[in-house]
Amino acid sequence: SCSSFTLESLLLTKKLYCSVLSLLHLNTLQFWHVTDLHLDPTYHITDDHTKVCASSKGANASNPGPFGDILCDSPYDLILSAFDFIKNSGQEASFMIWTGDSPPHVPVYELSTDKVISVIANMTTTIQSLFPNLRVFPALGNHDYWPQDQLPVITSKVYNAVADLWKPWLDEEAIRTLRKGGFYSQKVSPNLNLRIISLNTNLYYGPNIVTLNETDPANQFEWLENTLNTSQQNKEKVYIIAHVPVGYLPYLSSTPAMREFHNEKLIDIFRKYSSVIVGQFYGHTHRDSMMVLSDQKGSPINSLFVAPAVTPVKSVLQKQTNNPGVRLFQYDPHDYKLLDMLQYYLNLTDANLKGESDWKLEYVLTQTYDIEDLQPQTLYGLAKQFAIAGSEQFIKYYNYYFVSYDSSVICDGKCKAYQICAILGLDHSSYVDCLKQHYIKYRP
Repeated sequence: SCSSFTLESLLLTKKLYCSVLSLLHLNTLQFWHVTDLHLDPTYHITDDHTKVCASSKGANASNPGPFGDILCDSPYDLILSAFDFIKNSGQEASFMIWTGDSPPHVPVYELSTDKVISVIANMTTTIQSLFPNLRVFPALGNHDYWPQDQLPVITSKVYNAVADLWKPWLDEEAIRTLRKGGFYSQKVSPNLNLRIISLNTNLYYGPNIVTLNETDPANQFEWLENTLNTSQQNKEKVYIIAHVPVGYLPYLSSTPAMREFHNEKLIDIFRKYSSVIVGQFYGHTHRDSMMVLSDQKGSPINSLFVAPAVTPVKSVLQKQTNNPGVRLFQYDPHDYKLLDMLQYYLNLTDANLKGESDWKLEYVLTQTYDIEDLQPQTLYGLAKQFAIAGSEQFIKYYNYYFVSYDSSVICDGKCKAYQICAILGLDHSSYVDCLKQHYIKYRP
């Protein structure tokens, strides 16, 4: 009977439950997500702090060390330390996704098409030499082109170069569409009914003047619908990967990450095929965030994740930046649903002081927030918890947003409204509705 339960028996029951859970987790597969490496080949330690790196654009590097500086893009040693950590982590992974941006943030005249290709080649050969047996699925970023952001709707020198560089990872059809428009799709492996669709969302990015007046640049929307339709017929599941995310930026009011027209179109497609798509993964913002896509009736139907950057760079005017991060996802090998996510990070200040990189587990998503899995309904419930005034869960989320860079930073009022609505409102109307609701709640 219930009355016969003692504290000791409850603890034993909990131990048994946890043992069963860990056994269940043995029956999971894993994949890595890395993004925004932003190698700065000019990085070097020198007494003149204005000359440490081209990416500081003449500003004084704040505290440069062997693994970088917050006003600089990544030295090679930082990127190598991230991949060495992944290689030696002891974690078995079935593949890796790499969502773009290899070159540094420098003025246009300091780069060229050949220099951009050279940096992407450097990063590709680094990954291939460290992980000769791991399948990697890359996506192009807005900096993976020269001039930056101007990715074209037809074949180009960069598209051809990356197609050649990524041949060891991709099949012939993937290489063909990559050459043509910078996007592709491919099954993860013959024995898994899981497909990766790597989108070139840079075609929808505001600063890309090449695609300014195009409703379907490179016919990618048409191709995406056809690909998802075929996957639906073949009973495949799909992970979407891309650089520039859908939805709204969490740190600005009413600003989508890509052009609003293209964002609405993508959201329509993702809603239509939400039963096929079981996860979406992005980079670009350099911050750690998540989103939940709901259908037009408001029911959650898709989970989306934006991974933080490896580069720690910030501008002189920014107060906050991110510690370098990489992440590992766990998924069910039967239906490919996302089960958990482990976020790893490097405390850059400590690493530079010690002269050695000590990558650590920052958090495990389900444990940190006491949730069951990464399914849309679960994350939607968590976001609703975040929205409660004084939510401890949200305080944690906002600290992790900057990859534990500064735990003293406070986000309330408008700041919190923008964060919550970026999680819950991915299209214009749901975002506006969310802001209306939360502005009232969080008006200072």
